[in-house]
Amino acid sequence: MRKLKFHEKKLLKRVDLYNWKKEKDHREAEIIKRYNLSNREDYDKYNRMCGHITSMISKIKLLSSQDPFRVKLTEQLLERLYNMGIITTKDNIQNCEKLAVSAFCRRRLPIVLCKLKFAQTPKEACTYIEQGHIRIGTKIITDPATLVSRSQEDHITWSDTSKIKQTIQQYNNERDDYIG
Repeated sequence: MRKLKFHEKKLLKRVDLYNWKKEKDHREAEIIKRYNLSNREDYDKYNRMCGHITSMISKIKLLSSQDPFRVKLTEQLLERLYNMGIITTKDNIQNCEKLAVSAFCRRRLPIVLCKLKFAQTPKEACTYIEQGHIRIGTKIITDPATLVSRSQEDHITWSDTSKIKQTIQQYNNERDDYIG
């Protein structure tokens, strides 16, 4: 290796090539793998949202507990997070204080599809979504990063043009003929 020039030495003084900031955080890689996130940016977005929510909660907690504005804000925040499916109960604000990225990841369409037994793995669910086999209501979804609220969860079905739906219907018809 050649000898470094003066300006190169000066630049490298500020950079530690052996220890990277992100290398210590294994949780990010673990969540990306577990929930089959296609972009690291999605993890960063969810992390920022968690940070915004927890900072909002800490600001709300600074208000007096009898303040009607605090009560109203708390109810609105809990209602919205509950309807999105991020928190399980809307009892108290302590549920939101320890909000994690995985709460947002659990509301992604591939994970919800696995929970509803449309697919066995998130990777398989991502394939179905990208190929246009899944719809929510009347809209065909092709983005696996779609967050599904509690109300939308009931309207997830196979798209009308899906070969998988046709195969399932054919199987059900044969089964009904066999039983009947």
